[in-house]
Amino acid sequence: MSNLHLPWLELSILTPLVGVLLVNLFRNRETAWQIATGICFLTVFLAFGELIDFMLLGAFEAHDHWPLQQFVFNRDVFVVDELSAFLLPLAAVIYLVTVLSTLKTKAPRFSLAWALVSESLVLATFSCRASWTLVALLAISIIPPYLELRWRNRCTRVYAIHMIVYLALLLVGYTWLGFVDPHSASALFPGALLTGAILMRAGIAPFHLWITDLFEKATFGTAITYLTPLTGAYAVMRMVLPIAPTWALQSIAVLSLITAVYAAGMALVQTEARRMFCYLLLSQSSLVLVGLELATAVGLTGALCVWMSVGLSMTGFGITLRCVESRISRVSLQDYHGLYRQMPVLAGFFLLTGLAAIGFPATVGFVGMELLIEGAVEVYPLVGTFVVLSAALNGIAVLGAYFRIFTGRENPTLVPMNVRFTERTAVVLLTLLIVGGGLLPQPGVASRYHAATELISQRLRNPNATDGELTETEGHRHQATDSNPPPSPETKTDEKGSDQ
Repeated sequence: MSNLHLPWLELSILTPLVGVLLVNLFRNRETAWQIATGICFLTVFLAFGELIDFMLLGAFEAHDHWPLQQFVFNRDVFVVDELSAFLLPLAAVIYLVTVLSTLKTKAPRFSLAWALVSESLVLATFSCRASWTLVALLAISIIPPYLELRWRNRCTRVYAIHMIVYLALLLVGYTWLGFVDPHSASALFPGALLTGAILMRAGIAPFHLWITDLFEKATFGTAITYLTPLTGAYAVMRMVLPIAPTWALQSIAVLSLITAVYAAGMALVQTEARRMFCYLLLSQSSLVLVGLELATAVGLTGALCVWMSVGLSMTGFGITLRCVESRISRVSLQDYHGLYRQMPVLAGFFLLTGLAAIGFPATVGFVGMELLIEGAVEVYPLVGTFVVLSAALNGIAVLGAYFRIFTGRENPTLVPMNVRFTERTAVVLLTLLIVGGGLLPQPGVASRYHAATELISQRLRNPNATDGELTETEGHRHQATDSNPPPSPETKTDEKGSDQ
């Protein structure tokens, strides 16, 4: 296995933890915020350094280049591959823009120290493959939101019940899996337990109540950073996809599709902006799971691209609402607030990120959504119809919220409504990534396509997972990608015709 040229992984994981110590040394909130912002910028630099270094290697996976790791951990604990290489910068950017857009009025309620702890946990999770280390990180990551709910004197019953069941299924399932052959039929039972745990972590209906409860009771920043990286989808890729049979994956895809349409419909009828955002995020993240469980090269590529799109666009959409909330409190969707004249930058960014989330042309989500729909139609045409329906409902919800918040008669206030420099910086950073990814999609799509074919290749080695249902065409497609670059959508259409 190849080695990175520098210890990017360990440094990106340890840097936020060092930031926690520095933040706790200073009682001044502004100084603590400046330190946290600097730490987040440094973490983003390290994460992008890892991505560039990995892409220059041209390998599917690579270790960190740090001999000390051999004495502390097993060498395979932290590994970057084509699945996680893009997720590490994504998570770092999510935490950076969230901290960067935090106003001083929000500092007493949004814990910077716990945000940095959560960032370190997410980066460590994305650096792990299926192992007890990954299970431990998934378990520990539920603690910061729980402590915040307790600190805010909010009821933790809904969150605690769901997370206890999630932990029980995760621990029992992975322990059981260690006593059976993963390639035998006996792995179906622990696989079912792991699937139940992951569905609960991802918020698939009817296990989504804890997500709406978290958005209602926790700070908006904590909810955004905990859910937008889509850690549940990562657990699916590492723990469920390699061992689950095709019929099980397609069943999960159906549940995810039902959740996507249901959540999109719920987003339409919400009377409060934060709950609307919650259901919109739930719908979009469910679409990612739909593509992940299709187990086809095109569908999996689309899902991985939409994963990046959802992370960027929904984070931007969320911090826009958060900035508005910091000025006028909770935003009601029953009235017209007329905020466009007072905050035109946030209004434009709200519309950009909302439309990018549903795959608007020239944004980062466009190509991914097209590939996702194409991959869904390959498996079952009706699935593609419901994916389009979900995206359409989400688009209506976004435009409806935009008109309610930013149009109508202007209501002058005594509170300064102008966008701060730090908020503008976060807006510009995300805008460049969203629009740049839409105008130049080929590098990202090519990497996602190669990662998808490698993941399918791993499934082909597991007779229990394939269950004789993966077609010979899929095997030929994977073999073709070993020697040829990822084709364009037009080329893929021609290949399908020739295969048939």
